[in-house]
Amino acid sequence: MADQIPLYAVRSAAAVAAANRKRAAYFSAAGPGPGADRPSRYQLEDESAHLDEMPLMMSEEGFENDESDYHTLPRARIMRRKRGLEWFVCGGWKFLCTSCCDWLINICQRKRELKARTVWLGCPEKCEEKHPRNSIKNQKYNIFTFIPGVLYEQFKFFLNLYFLIVSCSQFVPALKIGYLYTYWAPLGFVLAVTIMREAVDEFRRFQRDKEVNSQLYSKLTVRGKVQVKSSDIQVGDLIIVEKNQRIPSDMVFLRTSEKAGSCFIRTDQLDGETDWKLKVAVSCTQRLPALGDLFSINAYVYAQKPQLDIHSFEGTFTRVGLLDLELNQLTKALFLALVALSVVMVTLQGFAGPWYRSLFRFLLLFSYIIPISLRVNLDMGKAAYGWMIMKDENIPGTVVRTSTIPEELGRLVYLLTDKTGTLTQNEMVFKRLHLGTVSYGTDTMDEIQNHLVNAYAQTQCQAGGSSATSTPPRKALSSAPKVRRSVSSRVHEAVKAIALCHNVTPVYEARGTAGETEVAEADQDFSDDNRTYQASSPDEVALVQWTESVGLTLVSRDLTSMQLRTPGGQILTYCILQTFPFTSESKRMGVIVRDESTAEITFYMKGADVAMASIVQYNDWLEEECGNMAREGLRTLVVAKRALTEEQYQDFESRYNQAKLSLHDRTLKVAAVVESLEREMELLCLTGVEDQLQADVRPTLEMLRNAGIKIWMLTGDKLETATCIAKSSHLVSRTQDTHVFRPVTSRGEAHLELNAFRRKHDCALVISGDSLEVCLKYYEHEFVELACQCPAVVCCRCSPTQKAHIVKLLQQHTGRRTCAIGDGGNDVSMIQAADCGIGIEGKEGRQASLAADFSITRFKHVGRLLMVHGRSSYKRSAALGQFVMHRGLIISTMQAVFSSVFYFASVPLYQGFLMVGYATVYTMFPVFSLVLDQDVKPEMAMLYPELYKDLTKGRSLSFKTFLIWVLISIYQGGILMFGALVLFESEFVHVVAISFTALVLTELLMVALTVRTWHWLMVVAELLSLGCYVASLAFLNEYFDVAFITTVTFVWKVSAITVVSCLPLYVLKYLKRKLSPPSYSKLSS
Repeated sequence: MADQIPLYAVRSAAAVAAANRKRAAYFSAAGPGPGADRPSRYQLEDESAHLDEMPLMMSEEGFENDESDYHTLPRARIMRRKRGLEWFVCGGWKFLCTSCCDWLINICQRKRELKARTVWLGCPEKCEEKHPRNSIKNQKYNIFTFIPGVLYEQFKFFLNLYFLIVSCSQFVPALKIGYLYTYWAPLGFVLAVTIMREAVDEFRRFQRDKEVNSQLYSKLTVRGKVQVKSSDIQVGDLIIVEKNQRIPSDMVFLRTSEKAGSCFIRTDQLDGETDWKLKVAVSCTQRLPALGDLFSINAYVYAQKPQLDIHSFEGTFTRVGLLDLELNQLTKALFLALVALSVVMVTLQGFAGPWYRSLFRFLLLFSYIIPISLRVNLDMGKAAYGWMIMKDENIPGTVVRTSTIPEELGRLVYLLTDKTGTLTQNEMVFKRLHLGTVSYGTDTMDEIQNHLVNAYAQTQCQAGGSSATSTPPRKALSSAPKVRRSVSSRVHEAVKAIALCHNVTPVYEARGTAGETEVAEADQDFSDDNRTYQASSPDEVALVQWTESVGLTLVSRDLTSMQLRTPGGQILTYCILQTFPFTSESKRMGVIVRDESTAEITFYMKGADVAMASIVQYNDWLEEECGNMAREGLRTLVVAKRALTEEQYQDFESRYNQAKLSLHDRTLKVAAVVESLEREMELLCLTGVEDQLQADVRPTLEMLRNAGIKIWMLTGDKLETATCIAKSSHLVSRTQDTHVFRPVTSRGEAHLELNAFRRKHDCALVISGDSLEVCLKYYEHEFVELACQCPAVVCCRCSPTQKAHIVKLLQQHTGRRTCAIGDGGNDVSMIQAADCGIGIEGKEGRQASLAADFSITRFKHVGRLLMVHGRSSYKRSAALGQFVMHRGLIISTMQAVFSSVFYFASVPLYQGFLMVGYATVYTMFPVFSLVLDQDVKPEMAMLYPELYKDLTKGRSLSFKTFLIWVLISIYQGGILMFGALVLFESEFVHVVAISFTALVLTELLMVALTVRTWHWLMVVAELLSLGCYVASLAFLNEYFDVAFITTVTFVWKVSAITVVSCLPLYVLKYLKRKLSPPSYSKLSS
């Protein structure tokens, strides 16, 4: 980063200032400095117009008729553009309203134009413009917008808006029906519960943000170092970042304690890669004698204006679950039924008198068709589900951060997951060493150690014998078999090559703290326990750690030399003559070293098998063993060497230096010179390294697949690594073919490659981010349609923006529910774009966890979170929502029958406390106890994930199930009202007593009919509600005849009506379970 920013000196030496920006992503640093350069994307070129006449083949018939890649078919899915009135009716009005609102918002909230900035070193007060605070904010509201925001979120739902209008109508005397509290008390209770829940969630978000923003950092000032909070860092401050500390903002790398000015940083919060990347400080500031001199040079940085890149994201997401939207649609259907019923009543009246007033009064009378308690019951149920999730001992540490969508976990079809830190631990472990004729695994590593001890003991004997006597040095080991000596020699050469061919640097901790950040070499502890390794690839660290475990230890390294320690404690010094770093094009790296003790020059090289197969000498085992290791999920590297004479190396060095000085085609000429050495190299060994998977990843992925969930892996890692992990985690099964989408840069190439992919069947897709971008630019619909047919998809080299874009594409093209899971800052945009976001608290920080709806500690917890809690939450919410609607429909049916019998009078059947008590103390607890219901035990849901597949079809809550409940309500409401009218004898008050008591009993029995597994709290709720009603009869003299309700006549009439209303439903339920049992009942039996 530093070499891309111009530095201007005002007086003498040049300097640069640290700059931060609002909501900057966090890094991990191995030393004091950040920075990561982002390669530019492909510049996509447009093809000629003839491609428009050659659409992709999207049917089998096309391939049967013509085998060419270009097949001219009629272009499909071209919609006729609607115009005029048709356009306006079919959605144009909505487009116009949205456009006008967007225009007004842009006028009111016009963003400040971003400009280039001048940042003075250590002088924030010199900034010409005011910059935002360096704080992270995940809150949805502030103190002024909380109440308006919450009210808007509630009243945008038709249900709540309708009841607000109904409640306000009671202030009009001509429309008043009953008491004000019968309407305003339920509405106020609903709003109070909602506001309290939102306040709790908002306070928790505030606490999490405060924890992150309060992290302390050392700020360098003229008077010395001071501690500042992350949120108090300003543009221009000089910040000292310690080892393994997150970098709090965008910064320029000025200086490090290493003399060479180098520092390893990790960009896991940007691209998901946890490997260490080498960065170099600005040379002029690195050369300063002390830290305090940074203030004396008076310099500034002129930086370009902020760009839209992966370093930043903005936006607050408010989530609404699919079940809420479905219930909102059902309430609209109920409203239409309400209007239709009111119109029928007014029509049967003959439109007598002020009919419009009668119409509105009927709308108020039948308003209980739309239950206001629906929202509060669902919200309280969701809070209960969240509490159950967090209290589940099988998934410890799980946190529900968004309490409004737990039922979304039960309807997922696509799971999009990160790789590093999510599926894997990002801990590389050496697993296999293959020498062609012999293979060593984890259980035979001690044999390698013995071979090394023998080999170096033999070398020392040779050296000692040649210096003390002229006798042959191998006499001492003449008793050993020749085969054993041959294997020992080969093992020795292989291990030595692995210990030398890398870019790993050993790092030692300082013994104590010093006044300056620079630490003297004498203050460092060079013991084995104090040594750690840093490299640009975790694979290389794993290889060097393995050589240390078998006895050959890398103890030091600089730009020109490295030292190894043998099992006997001898130090071997090698001079590094040339280093050829790994690139994605060459897929290999090499090093030329000279042994200081023997002056032997050796060229070592390691790389991918596809790159090394043509370089090494002929063999008959490499390809087969590479395939075997790949099937085990191991990442393979081929290691080879070539001995060079002094003359050969001098010739190579001369040609290599000449090629590097070339002005034209320098890269090609340098590559050609290096390739001149890469001929007939001696194959030493094949290594297998495993990226340790998270615990129980394989069974969890298998469970999710069996549940009908399609899994896509989106990672910023390279293609080979992503493919390896996909196979080792069984995301792609061993019997499945894998289609690697070749790199494409133009429309024509994408066209050909998509047609080639179209011919594959039941094949996992592996595609890079750049190729994906080209495909989506020209063939978005076709690509998504093909990818959705794959059993698994792996997208590598994906930027955070691409991850979020893929999520939105799946939502738009399939209409199915998506879930994104990740653990790093680069996963935040994907998590927030998905219908349900899950964050894992891991090594890459807490950004994903804080931004997600649900936070877990292990990937394996996803299985129980979805199979048990997601499934139960959805089924419980569906049953609860429909039962609450039934509770309103049945009383509205009774009101309709009552009005019809009494000459269509708009007079309420039940008034005052009877209506309030019916929706609260008399039926609320039993109905809400449905949140404890379960059809199968959690163990059974985990054992048979196929049960989850049924939920994705939405059959638990549909217009079919809703219609069944409507018919039940009409039947029971009619029986209760007609029965009371038929059986009452003298006074109308008896009708109210009989019908209302039978209504309460019917509701309690219907809860018992709905329950599938009884919980002791359900029994308590039933008995408590019944007791409350019986006890309240003594105090309801205004509504009931106390003398009548204590007679046997009252009891038998209520019992008869209740039995007639409920018994047929119990019989139907029994017959249905016997003749057509649901899938869960088969398992439970």
